[in-house]
Amino acid sequence: MVALLPSAVLLLLSWTVHGAGLSHTSPSVQLGHATVFGARNGSVERFLGIPYAEPPVGDLRLRLPRIIQSYNETLNATTYGHPCLQQAADTLAEFPPEVLQALEPLLVASSATADVTESEDCLYLNIVRPANISADTKLPVVFWIYGGSFTDGSNAMLAYNGTAIVHRSIQLNNPVIYVALNYRSAFALNVFGFLGGKEVKEAGVGNLGLHDQRTALRWVNKFIRPFGGDPSKVTIWGESAGALSVFLHLYTNSGDTEGLFRAAIMNSGSSVPTRDITEVQGTYDFVVNQVGCSNATDTLACLRSAPADSLLDAAKTVPNDNTPFLPRVDGSFVTMPPMYLPSRGKIADVAIIAGDVKDEGTLFAFPGLNYTSTCSADDDEFTSYISRFLLPGATPADLRTLLEVYPSDPAAGSPFDTGDANAFSPQYKRLAAVFGDWFFYGPRRLFLEKVSAKRTVYNFPCPTMRSHPHAPQFHASDLLNAFGPGDMTDYFVRFVHDLNPNGPTGVQWPRYNASARLTLQFNDGDVPINITVDNERLSGTEELTSLALRFPL
Repeated sequence: MVALLPSAVLLLLSWTVHGAGLSHTSPSVQLGHATVFGARNGSVERFLGIPYAEPPVGDLRLRLPRIIQSYNETLNATTYGHPCLQQAADTLAEFPPEVLQALEPLLVASSATADVTESEDCLYLNIVRPANISADTKLPVVFWIYGGSFTDGSNAMLAYNGTAIVHRSIQLNNPVIYVALNYRSAFALNVFGFLGGKEVKEAGVGNLGLHDQRTALRWVNKFIRPFGGDPSKVTIWGESAGALSVFLHLYTNSGDTEGLFRAAIMNSGSSVPTRDITEVQGTYDFVVNQVGCSNATDTLACLRSAPADSLLDAAKTVPNDNTPFLPRVDGSFVTMPPMYLPSRGKIADVAIIAGDVKDEGTLFAFPGLNYTSTCSADDDEFTSYISRFLLPGATPADLRTLLEVYPSDPAAGSPFDTGDANAFSPQYKRLAAVFGDWFFYGPRRLFLEKVSAKRTVYNFPCPTMRSHPHAPQFHASDLLNAFGPGDMTDYFVRFVHDLNPNGPTGVQWPRYNASARLTLQFNDGDVPINITVDNERLSGTEELTSLALRFPL
């Protein structure tokens, strides 16, 4: 078993060995008429599996979440709440063995805590705080939204334990409280959390996973004081799908945060190149047909009463050429195509950190490995793949410039700076470069360009890991630093605590502006962090952004 990072592993093992049962020394918090019991280990206390909304089951399926207004019974908050039902696709079967070996730290980190069962009743959150604090301590709060492509994930994953972050915040004398939620995004429930179709839009129940997150933020605003938190000092933080979620929280409600957060951090994600929720009507019709609801007068009502197993089966077989379960315009939470928001939307008046790892696209290119293995260096075959999966409707003429700025030469592809190595197929590295810049680098740079003049923004590129010959700086590798704790932890903790990531000493992270493009580069530990310029492949990301705006999913 490969560890996350040594200090994080020690904390995790400590919790496992010592257990988390109730005793006379268990920390407790009073919520109205209820007492919430947690568990203490050294300088950190945890309260796990606290329900923040009514279970979204039965008639509450496919409805907006309902926040829990009060608690009347004792809560044993020493075990994780149920993760949402999920059946993630087995994409790892498509990865070469040498890549799986390189990914072992990430796979360990993303494994779930033992003895946690999945359920539709899954709207729970965890709170980790410094030990022995009082209700009037008023500590800043970091609110974690996990990633997982809106298809899998939970707050019970080992990587998202949060204890190492809180422990490190105490050492830095910048103590924070860590909150992590579950939301309706996992494989079966993405049919409900991010289902499309006119019926969903007309009923006002699109993007339910985002509404779950907003409801959990309202819960924190309402209930975090007894835990020693300050509801006016919340930072929302997410990675991948979680970062995409954070981006949308910045723009929903015309940028009005409702006082729910004052800062945001986005690791590997910002806008998504999607259109209206009705554009994926075929997905809705497919699910309705698969579960036997086609002849129902009210197909939404029929879906609410369908057996969970039939929904799981339908989710497994949904055609996914164009990733139907991404956030889309629903007329309520998301009011315009997400990639238009930086230019046309009203953004929250908050401080922001945003960044990517170096080789964002490498993992996402493996599902196309069999296809690209037949492409040789043929531009026509590559163009066909791009116009089918990334830029639907684009013609070869539309993609002519793209082929020039992303040549078929493996040395120009991703993993970058590895020469001809890692060319698992003739077009793999080219596809990895295009995917990473289309979905990550391009949208982030568009966001920074439009926002940095009017908001305090910090930018980072992030190698973070020691280079592995087969998967250098892959997507999510930065979490091994951020949750480690590592250099990123320290900068993030200071940002959450004071809205300034910089300490009195050390490398000072400059505010980003679109002219100088200065950025802090987190490195692998052997190489010190440094200030650099975010200008790699500028012509490529500009071309991809232009195409994504013209040919969204």
